[in-house]
Amino acid sequence: MHIDAAIRSRKSVRSFMPWSVPKPVIEHILKVASRAPSGNNVQPWHVHVLTGQAKQRLCDDIIASATHDAGQHAAEYEYYPTAWFEPYQQRRREVGFSLYEKLGIKRDDTTARDQQMLRNYQFFDAPVGLLISLDRRLNTGSYMDLGMFIQNILLAARGQGLHTCAQAAFAWYHQVIREHLPLADNDILVCGIALGHEDRDAPENSLETPREPIERFASFHGFSSDEP
Repeated sequence: MHIDAAIRSRKSVRSFMPWSVPKPVIEHILKVASRAPSGNNVQPWHVHVLTGQAKQRLCDDIIASATHDAGQHAAEYEYYPTAWFEPYQQRRREVGFSLYEKLGIKRDDTTARDQQMLRNYQFFDAPVGLLISLDRRLNTGSYMDLGMFIQNILLAARGQGLHTCAQAAFAWYHQVIREHLPLADNDILVCGIALGHEDRDAPENSLETPREPIERFASFHGFSSDEP
């Protein structure tokens, strides 16, 4: 797959087929992803790969916690701003409303919305779940490095004909995850990634999130007026 095609076809898939993904394919994806750049080549990422019963036991425990004591859990880092502002608030609302519309969930149906949120913790039924962590003693630059590594995973998966969904939602349940995985005390859980084959019949997977035109986010300097 050409890199442009991989980037353009990458999307957040929220419903997967039950087909397994062979371990050598997962290893290939991670090996390709590890070519991501990092400051001074520190390579700050760590990945836990879950399948089968190990994945299901973790998912069951997280869903139980999310259902009964969600207020007791919090991520160890701030992903979103404490107060939303434009244009980011509108973009956030639009993608949320569009997803619920695809699923036939009304905006005031909090029960259905909560149930959809819980699907995060099943990795949207993907056969493979990845959990990504970072040593908390590192600094902001390493989060940039980690972001490039995560993007490489998503694109390398497309190269294998697979799809993904990057999920910050898992960061809120790091305490539960620590009961299942040997996360070091210095590791901070950053996100999860669902990995597998897209369910092409699922309505939520038809969602296409818009992107701003270049002139909204880029400025060009030093080009002559007659350059194409």
